[in-house]
Amino acid sequence: MSDITANLDMPYILPSQAQKHVTHNEALQILDAVTQLTVTAQLVAPPSDPQEGSCFAIAASATGLWAGKDGRLALRQDGSWIYILPREGWRAWFLADDRLRIHDGDQWQFFDGIGTPEKIGINATADLTNRLSLSATASLFNHDGHGHQIKVNKAASGETASLLFQSGFSGRAEIGLAGDNEFAVKVSPDGSSWASALSITGQGQVRMPLRPLARATRGGGVVTPASGSQTGFSTLSINQGGFSLGASLAGGGNRLIVPVSAAYLVCLGVEANPSGAFTVSVKVNGTTTIASINDNDAATAAYANCAIGLALLTAGDWLSLEHTGTTPLDFGYDKTELTMVML
Repeated sequence: MSDITANLDMPYILPSQAQKHVTHNEALQILDAVTQLTVTAQLVAPPSDPQEGSCFAIAASATGLWAGKDGRLALRQDGSWIYILPREGWRAWFLADDRLRIHDGDQWQFFDGIGTPEKIGINATADLTNRLSLSATASLFNHDGHGHQIKVNKAASGETASLLFQSGFSGRAEIGLAGDNEFAVKVSPDGSSWASALSITGQGQVRMPLRPLARATRGGGVVTPASGSQTGFSTLSINQGGFSLGASLAGGGNRLIVPVSAAYLVCLGVEANPSGAFTVSVKVNGTTTIASINDNDAATAAYANCAIGLALLTAGDWLSLEHTGTTPLDFGYDKTELTMVML
């Protein structure tokens, strides 16, 4: 039978041993040091005035009284040093670092440098989906002397690498590579239905697939609206971002409904066969003019012109064309039509 224990090397009290209290007290001293192990610091030489009961980790190339004791623990007890050899798996709180270290059988490693834990929760509960979970007012990712990158990698083009922004754990916005390799910004009103607000190709082209824009005209070819009447639209040759046709107008066609409150660029194109002076105006809600074409020439030659306006419009506003004079207008694509785009 060995004279010491297998793990902590504490001495056994042997039969017929004299001064058994000495052996017993030595074992207690070892237990006092390694139970709830706290290490004051890791040093290469003994401190000048160590406190009784303090414990130090002896660094490599130790000097002085610690020479040849590299890697051991030095416990100050009764004015002298007791040396303890740490074993693999021992845990100790290092006061100088204010961090937990674990012994790997060779040296003390910070706990965050040991192994590959399955999940980590910082003031939060991690799970097998959110393997790293953090609950805090803010998070700081700082440089280590130069720059700093946050990398989000996916296995294949059809997978997702993104940042998801939630409200009450329900998704509202997502940026990144979602389902393909185009960088996109997607939004959702409810966490279920999603719309792509912006996408950028790998070559740098930017698309805004839901940006409101429309190219609207009234069908029927050549029409002569009555002077003072308002006409609308029946055909949207281009429609993006939610433009729609509303109630019908007495002069023919339907109101063009604005989908989003914003500033809009408005372009009115007119193609006419004038029999006298005439005016075509773009009206908001039947009252406010935002663009117009005026021809005061009584000549009968074919006429084509355009006018551009800028207007602040509110979702739900409606647009129409107001006419003066009795001039035949050719309605159609690239003829008499209204083009709008949200800025």
